[in-house]
Parts: sequence; C-alpha cells; structure tokens
Amino acid sequence: MTSTMRSVVGAEAQDEPGDVSTGTVQPRRRRAKRRYRLTPLVLSAGVIILMALFFIWPGVLGLTYSFTSYKGFGPMTFIGLDNYTKLASDPTFYAALGRTLIYTVFSVPLGYALSLSLAVALTNLRARGKTAARIIFFLPWLVSPIVTGVIWRWMFGENFGFVNYVITSLGGGAVPWSSDPNLSLMVVIVASAWAGAAFNMLLFIAALNNVPKSYYEAAELDGANGWQRFVSITLPGIAPTSVLVILLSTLGQMKEFAMIQALNNGGPGTSNQLIVQYIYQTGFAQSNVGYASAASMVLLVILMVIALIQIAINRKATR
Repeated sequence: MTSTMRSVVGAEAQDEPGDVSTGTVQPRRRRAKRRYRLTPLVLSAGVIILMALFFIWPGVLGLTYSFTSYKGFGPMTFIGLDNYTKLASDPTFYAALGRTLIYTVFSVPLGYALSLSLAVALTNLRARGKTAARIIFFLPWLVSPIVTGVIWRWMFGENFGFVNYVITSLGGGAVPWSSDPNLSLMVVIVASAWAGAAFNMLLFIAALNNVPKSYYEAAELDGANGWQRFVSITLPGIAPTSVLVILLSTLGQMKEFAMIQALNNGGPGTSNQLIVQYIYQTGFAQSNVGYASAASMVLLVILMVIALIQIAINRKATR
C-alpha cells in the first residue's frame, strides 16, 4: 500500500514540470504568430508609403483640383462641375482624344506583331546567335523615350534626316516627314512600336517556352504546316500573355508623352497633339491646372474602362 502511494506521488511530481512547460509554449506560439502577422506588414510598409505618396496622394489632389479654378498659384476657388462642362464642349479636347485613339489603334497591333515575330524567331530551334540577338533587340527598351524621339527625329528630319539623305542620294525627292501630318503620325507610330517591342518580346519568349513541345510534335505528325501550328497551337497557348501585352501597350500608348514631345512636339503645329500633351499644355503652359486636372480625370476613367473590358475578355477566353 505504501509503495503504491509513493509511486502515485512520484508520478504527480513528474507531471508538474510538464504542465509548466506546456504553459510557457502557448505564449511562445502566440508571439510567433504575431511576428508572422507583423512581418508582412513591415516589409510592405515601404511599398505602401511610396504608393500613397506618389500615386494615391497625387490622385486625390488631381481630383480636388478638377473641381476648382486653380491656376497653379494663389487660392483654389471651388467651381463644382464647371471644368467638366467645358470639357464636354471643347473641340480641342475631342481632337486630341481622337488622335490619341487613332495612334493607339495603329501602334498597339504593330507593336504586338513586331514583338511576337521577334519572340518566335528567337525561340526557333534552328536559330543561331540567340543570346546576342536578344541583347541587341532589347537595347531599345533601355533607351530613354526622349532619346528615342531624338533618334527618330534625326532619322526622319526633312532637311537633315538620314532617310531623306539616302533617298536624295539615290535620285529621289525629299519626303515631308515633319510637315505632313499623316506622315508625321506614321513616324510616331512606327517609333513607338519599335521602342516597346523589346519588353513585350521577353514576355512572349517566356510564354512560348511554356507551350508544350509535344503539341507541335503531334501536329507535325498529323501533317500540319508551320502556319497551321502557329494558329492552332501557338496563339491559343500564349493567349493570356497576349491579353497582358495588349492591355499594357494600350494603357502605355494612351499615356505617351516624352517620345512624341521629343520627336515632333505634336506637330506639325498641333495636328498630332495627343491627350497627354493637351493636358500638359493646358496645365503648365496656360497655367490652368484645374481644367487640366479635369481632363486627367476623364482620361483616367477611359483607361479604367479599357482595362476592365480587356480583363473581362481575358476571363471569358480562359473559361
């Protein structure tokens, strides 16, 4: 009986440290969970601050300015929707917006075709010198848009351009690249497609490498030629990347400013002035910040609508 009681007491004594250790483990786990929750917030704090400082705050200021007659200096006078009412009847605004849409409609497909062609050529199994070609084709993306505009302006200048020099050397006449509005817009479209093709090419290369090679082998055994394989396998296989490229290119072309400003300054005259140039001239050259902010908000809504439409199309295509 005595030995039995001793064994019971000894067992209880051995259980006491275990209870203490269990009590200390739970706070440690709670602290670990708190650290796990706080760490992402701490790491994201820098991005959140930069986002709020350079995107959210300027957006709030622009929206506020759009309801005022602010000139960039002096007090802000609240005028309600007067700026938006004036925009609705401003032919210059509609002209700039229309030219921007035309520029986007032509430059985006051209840039898409150019970047996809480069990607297909560089992923071809028979191609040689792929690494050097990728570096060369990627160089335009590393060049500043202003430098790109200056380069193309030098190439297509009427009196000093390299292209006209070659044409006249061969016995032809100088082409009015800068004084003809249609030719000037064509040069801008080609230049923008050339400048943006490099980054999109990398996206397409990654997408093409992810298409299963077995599909091509099976199609080749069935007698499909290169074009049939491209249409039936390649294009459906890179559809999500195509939507991404078209979306980013569309948004980028709708906001294009630096390259066009350096290339032809929206000329000749204002015949090729795009919407961002219109906003810049209105806000800074004419010191009408409130009116320019209203135009910026309209452009923001248009870009959001375009993005939502393309995202909806992508969702339907992937179902």
